[in-house]
Amino acid sequence: MLTFKGGIHPPERKNLSEDKSLEKLELPDKVIISLSQHIGAPAKPVVEIGDEVKTGEKIAEAAGKISANIHSSVTGKVVAIGEYPHPSLGKSKAIVIEKTGKDEWFEYDKHKDYETLKKDKIIEIIREMGIVGLGGATFPTDVKLSPPPWKDIDYIILNGAECEPYLTCDDRMMLEKAEGIVEGLKIIMKVSDAKKGFIGIEDNKPEAVKNMTKYCENLDNIEVKRVKTKYPQGAEKQLIKSITDREVPVGGLPLDVGIIVQNVSTAYYIYDAVVNGKPLIERPVTVSGEAMKSTANYISRIGDTFENLINKAGGTKDTVKKIISGGPMMGIALHTIKNLPIQKGVSGILAFEEENIDHRKEQPCISCASCVDICPMGLIPAKLGKYVKNEMYEEAEKLNISACMDCGSCAYVCPSKIPLVQYMKIGKNEIRKLNRKKKKEEEENESE
Repeated sequence: MLTFKGGIHPPERKNLSEDKSLEKLELPDKVIISLSQHIGAPAKPVVEIGDEVKTGEKIAEAAGKISANIHSSVTGKVVAIGEYPHPSLGKSKAIVIEKTGKDEWFEYDKHKDYETLKKDKIIEIIREMGIVGLGGATFPTDVKLSPPPWKDIDYIILNGAECEPYLTCDDRMMLEKAEGIVEGLKIIMKVSDAKKGFIGIEDNKPEAVKNMTKYCENLDNIEVKRVKTKYPQGAEKQLIKSITDREVPVGGLPLDVGIIVQNVSTAYYIYDAVVNGKPLIERPVTVSGEAMKSTANYISRIGDTFENLINKAGGTKDTVKKIISGGPMMGIALHTIKNLPIQKGVSGILAFEEENIDHRKEQPCISCASCVDICPMGLIPAKLGKYVKNEMYEEAEKLNISACMDCGSCAYVCPSKIPLVQYMKIGKNEIRKLNRKKKKEEEENESE
């Protein structure tokens, strides 16, 4: 079985929603579309209060290279532009649009014959349509597919691992949208000149493996790879190691070893953008957890609200204690669901009861080395945690704390319940501050 060193296998809980087909929600009466729903600079509004917009019409444009266009997800009227709740930032600027009628789509060119398009044209379409990574990172896809000319790309890997517990929307995409996913992969391979494409799927999704294999069986340059069910199998570096045995260097990127990784849902929406002329105005979302009265996999319009999706699934039980955005390992606990909009990076909404929440307090480290054994990046989390607690940031940097990807495996296995992943985040943030300060001082000394 293809896998990587380290990692853990928490209870999967996918049975709660894995049999629920993707359901397109009714159009919301109002959408709240955040300008910060991608890595990089927030998009700049190109509409004003009172403007009428069509579904798919651009309402905010990318502010620089690392940014992404944003489009209206309904046909309606812009009624507000201001600060609104955001699942990870607390608050961010957003454009509010009230629906005024049925979907009336803004027309873009369709390219059924995308094989005839030049690479630059495809990249331009992907950028114009606001495509970002839907696995959670939300990195602008046009940038990811435009590596430096001296970086040759050998392989494209589509990430269908979906290793976070509870989440099943990617699984459903592979069961219901397989043809579009494969076409999206072909487009990515054309743009990157990659010789071969792989689709990595954990072995706890046998039907997805079977279905994707069916659509790839006559393609010599695309292959489905069944990988071991283990968290964080869906992390780029771990998936690359599992499938190709190549190791991304510390501080490096997948393109440094000739590989680009994209999420399976991202591939589908690349296909939808290029072939069907549709901007990214929707995404798949799993609504699950023991505190939900019912579970679902939805295709939600961007800007619909967490509250609306939860209510559409039947609402939460009276025993609900916590609601998070994303998966339980790397997701974010929410302080509110009211007027909280669905973002391009929201893959799940999970509701938990008291028994699903671990309230044990932090105890002293017992030097068991469990965190060392399972760290997928080969770090020493216990020692790094001690360095951060004692504000020994330079020592932490020497032990490669910056290589930590915040997967949370160390905190999960720690018998002393030390919040190691939080210490890692604090440490990395402090090191960034120190490095910025050092760089500023060097620049001032040079100017003198």
